[in-house]
Amino acid sequence: LSGEVGPFQPQVPVEVPLWLAVNLKQRRKCRIITPEWMDVDILKEKKAEEQDGQLFSKPLHPHFLELSTIILGISNEVKDADDVRTLIKDIWDVRAAKLRKSINKMINHDSGGGKLLTHVEISNITILELNTIRGFFTSSLDHLHNLRNHAEICLNDPRYN
Repeated sequence: LSGEVGPFQPQVPVEVPLWLAVNLKQRRKCRIITPEWMDVDILKEKKAEEQDGQLFSKPLHPHFLELSTIILGISNEVKDADDVRTLIKDIWDVRAAKLRKSINKMINHDSGGGKLLTHVEISNITILELNTIRGFFTSSLDHLHNLRNHAEICLNDPRYN
């Protein structure tokens, strides 16, 4: 990691890469200003929005869980840190439940004997959310494909009719 930053002025906020902020914070050379989206009121609104909607709403930040985990882990300056941590976890849980529900709906549709799905679009999910389902999702699709192939073989083979 490299890059040019500075010069720094005492008590003047400056935007730096997260890795540098973490390094400076660990050396007690700076304080980290909490992002606006980590405010309790904003998080409560986002939680309600996620719970009320059927579809995924736009995430707080593309890496909201990772950033909040890092910031809460190194900074003792986060206002209402326990509430923020709880709300972030609640939002993550609601979004994960929506993701599981979407996958179940797609798999049930695909195995229901109806028209086969050729593609699925899920908007507004983060990279971390996508990676949490990747293994399960791809293996589920492989199993469905194998079952479909075996079903076709059985239907076309007179020994099974």
